[in-house]
Amino acid sequence: MARKGRSSVSAAADYIRIAGLHVSYDGVTPAVSDLDMTVAEGDFVAVLGPSGCGKSTLLHAISGVVKPQAGLIEVAGQPVGTGRGEHSVPIGYVFQDHRLLPWRTVAQNLAIVLRASGVSDDEIDGRIDRYLDMLHISDFRDTWPLRLSGGQRQRVSIARALAVQPAVVLMDEPFSTLDEVTARIMRQQLAELWQESGQTLVFVTHSIREALFLANRIFILTRGPARVFDVVQVSVARPRRYEDPALTELEAQIVEHVMDQWGYGPSSAGTEGT
Repeated sequence: MARKGRSSVSAAADYIRIAGLHVSYDGVTPAVSDLDMTVAEGDFVAVLGPSGCGKSTLLHAISGVVKPQAGLIEVAGQPVGTGRGEHSVPIGYVFQDHRLLPWRTVAQNLAIVLRASGVSDDEIDGRIDRYLDMLHISDFRDTWPLRLSGGQRQRVSIARALAVQPAVVLMDEPFSTLDEVTARIMRQQLAELWQESGQTLVFVTHSIREALFLANRIFILTRGPARVFDVVQVSVARPRRYEDPALTELEAQIVEHVMDQWGYGPSSAGTEGT
């Protein structure tokens, strides 16, 4: 189903390179198995798969949070590991939940991460103001996280990840807990921020429409253990509309394409529970 289409980057580049990746938490049952993937510098890619297939595990491996049992992960030619050195590429991570410290204000939550990343005290306030303003959350600079709405907390979470100015941003279903109207606003803002920043962005989702709206390319994973079984090039021009008929058509094609692979097609009938 792979398609050719316009993209802002070269699909041949391999800024992030993953080959033969195998991850197992218990040493027996694989969460990711024999996964290959390349991402160009400055690209926006989505990783699409059913719930529980290993999408989050893939992000954990790219970030160095978990150590693979086999395979290669490189970012900008540097190997990724749990003990990443001072010359490694900075990576920002946005989780499904905001993970803000409730006893720290919005600004203090960002300041902690900035100091840990080696940003000088002279720069911290300016960085905080810049990224809170970019995410339209500057009015809540000195607010406690629990006094914010879910969408506001997630904006702070994204600002925290971007403020360290990482070369790579990993996002793990960051809008899945938001109401649909707020989520659409956040997706639009994220698309605009990516076009401004030029950062390399890997966005995990189980929503086909979300992946099509945001990404240049979509890596479609199998049911667990995760491996890539197709890559879709999204040729719809930017800026995109969430209701664009072209996205609707692509969504329908992908649904049909993954039905059997994800265990819902005719050939999988009668296999549930086996």
